[in-house]
Amino acid sequence: MPGKVIKLEQLKALRKRWKKQGKKLVFTNGCFDLIHIGHIRYLRRAKAMGDYLVVGLNSDRSVRKIKGEKRPIMSEKERGEILASLWFVDYVVIFQEQTPERIIKSLEPDYLVKGADWGIERIVGAKEVLSWGGKVKRIKLTAGRSSSGIIERIVKRYSESKNAL
Repeated sequence: MPGKVIKLEQLKALRKRWKKQGKKLVFTNGCFDLIHIGHIRYLRRAKAMGDYLVVGLNSDRSVRKIKGEKRPIMSEKERGEILASLWFVDYVVIFQEQTPERIIKSLEPDYLVKGADWGIERIVGAKEVLSWGGKVKRIKLTAGRSSSGIIERIVKRYSESKNAL
C-alpha cells in the first residue's frame, strides 16, 4: 500500500490520463490523526462520487499548526499508510501547507468533498472547483466521532482511573 502515497507531480500525470479517459476525480483532505468509523464512512461516501479518490493528508508540521503542539498522535507516514490501505482510497498526497489549495488548483478535481460541518464559504478551493465546472459536496458526519473527541475520552478515562487508585 505505500505505493499509493505519492507526490503531487505523479498525481498530476495520472490526472491528465484520467481526464483523457473521462474519469472523475474526487478530492478530500484532512489530518486523519486517529482513523475512526466516522472517517471510514466519510471516505466511502466520497469514493462513491467518482472514479478515483485522492486524499490530501496534512503533514505533521501542518497538523501542529492547526491543532497544536500535542498533535498529531500518529506520524504522517503512519497516517498515510493507514489511509492507503483502505480499498476506497486510490491515492494519498501529503502536503506541508495548512490548506490543500495548491493541490486542488494543480489537480482540478471534478468533486471537492468536505464534511457537512464546513460551510461552503469556508471550504478551501470551493470557488476554484466551481469555476471549472466541478462540484463541491458536503458529507454528513457520523455524530459523536472525531479524533479530538476520542483523545479527550482517553485522557478523561485515564485521569479517572488514576484518581481511583
